Amino acid sequence: MTLQQLAPGLAVAPQIQPADVAQLARDGYRTIICNRPDGEAGDQPVFAQIAQAAREHGIETHYLPVESGKVSDEQAAAFGQLLATVPKPALAYCRTGMRSTTMWALSQSGSQPLPQLLAAAAAAGYDLKGVVRRIANHGRTPVEVAEAEHAVVIIGGGAAGIATAASLLARAPELDVAIIDPADVHYYQPGWTLVGAGVFDAATTARTMAATIPRGVHWIKAAVAAFEPERNAVILDGCRVVRYQHLVVCPGLKLNWQGVDGLADTLGRNGVTSNYLYHLAPYTWQQIQLLRGGRALFTQPPMPIKCAGAPQKAMYLAADYWRRQGRLDNINIDFCNAGAALFGVPDYVPALMEYVHQYDIHLRLGETLTAVDGPARRATFTRVRADGGKEVIARDFDMLHAVPPQIAPDFVRVSPLADAAGWVEVDPGTLRHKRYPNVYGLGDASSTTNAKTAAAARKQAPVVAHNLLHAMGKETGIAQYDGYGSCPLTVERGKIVLAEFTYGGKLAPSFPRWLIDGTRPSRLAWLLKERIMPPLYWKGMLKGREWLATPELTDR
Repeated sequence: MTLQQLAPGLAVAPQIQPADVAQLARDGYRTIICNRPDGEAGDQPVFAQIAQAAREHGIETHYLPVESGKVSDEQAAAFGQLLATVPKPALAYCRTGMRSTTMWALSQSGSQPLPQLLAAAAAAGYDLKGVVRRIANHGRTPVEVAEAEHAVVIIGGGAAGIATAASLLARAPELDVAIIDPADVHYYQPGWTLVGAGVFDAATTARTMAATIPRGVHWIKAAVAAFEPERNAVILDGCRVVRYQHLVVCPGLKLNWQGVDGLADTLGRNGVTSNYLYHLAPYTWQQIQLLRGGRALFTQPPMPIKCAGAPQKAMYLAADYWRRQGRLDNINIDFCNAGAALFGVPDYVPALMEYVHQYDIHLRLGETLTAVDGPARRATFTRVRADGGKEVIARDFDMLHAVPPQIAPDFVRVSPLADAAGWVEVDPGTLRHKRYPNVYGLGDASSTTNAKTAAAARKQAPVVAHNLLHAMGKETGIAQYDGYGSCPLTVERGKIVLAEFTYGGKLAPSFPRWLIDGTRPSRLAWLLKERIMPPLYWKGMLKGREWLATPELTDR
């Protein structure tokens, strides 16, 4: 936890953790102000967790969320009014501290000289040049004045963004490439399922962003606020401007914790957990070990979500542990899936149903989690009946593994790049934007209908790299993405159903059937998941090595 004193009685900080609150109390802080919306990142605790810890230490909390780079005059005024009334000293935080600093500066602009505001922000480590331009321009961001310009700008330093940068430089080492991402840490998110089953340690799934970004790539450590594709410009947090010749958009998606009433308020407590958050995957394993009887609920929201098999993978691994410990007969397991089928590709369903029967899992299809009452340990679901009416069902639980609904990031959904559903609108084969020819999209935020998995990004990155360089006159032929996605469904510790498929659910196995039959549980597939895939990710995919991922080319 790094705090910076901004003004008498006010400090700002990047994202804090619930465990930090005790130290804040010891340091005498009396108020915490959160300026970060829930669900911006997978390693982000929801505000309710911070608020709960604060209550335990007698600290007042306030939730004043602001989208990155979109601080309005009204929000700045509300921040100033709040700051004038809360007990001091106060701490304000967001992802990096930039939004909190910007709100403070705007709220004080009428009462303090501008140089004094800039000096205070600079002393705390925050550059407000962009805010100066905004004030001088009456709230409009002058995109004609750019802070930086690069041949290729990539939005997002996740699996898709890093892999694309590496693939570009493998083909054109001299290319001027920049990645925009505010995170300090890069995560191997496919490993979180195994963290939640006690197989991996959480720390092994994390590396610093600085060590992950390919050498030679410029890292702009900032959050994106908006796109101006007509002017080839990206607006950053703090109203700074970066221009590009070609843009690649792959920021991942947003976990919409607020989409389920009460869920954010109880995460990490009352037996409510989720492997979709880095800091909660260990809590999943703790709850699995502690449960000796009662009811365990596992939920899956409506599609699309990242790794569609992850909700049931958590369930199978938990059931396998309870079976090995002799507890399974005392635990009722419900899988409440908003979809109409256990898995979207029918060829893999028979093998999965065998495990549903083995573990005596109650399969509840068409049920969507809509509310959670943590203290009462009760979950509410909505089911659509055959006649079109809706039925509300309440279930008590001793453990709940919840998966939130998922949407594109806010700055994508409201941008000119988005389709009607909010995703980056790209051609499903070339991954080129349908309306802006120098823009490409891949990964979880794109409009393609493939499974949203790291395996899909591994195949998409070389396609984008090749086609972008083709547009620059550096490659021949057009690369095509066939919709490949892979979902290693861990049905028990030591066995995996290796689902691999392309657009339309067509099977696309990477190995001959005599070696790995993806429609059946396989020990060799488990070995791939546990031992081979992590180093393949870190040392292959993120290094521009396209093993089994070389794109197919056409003449068009």
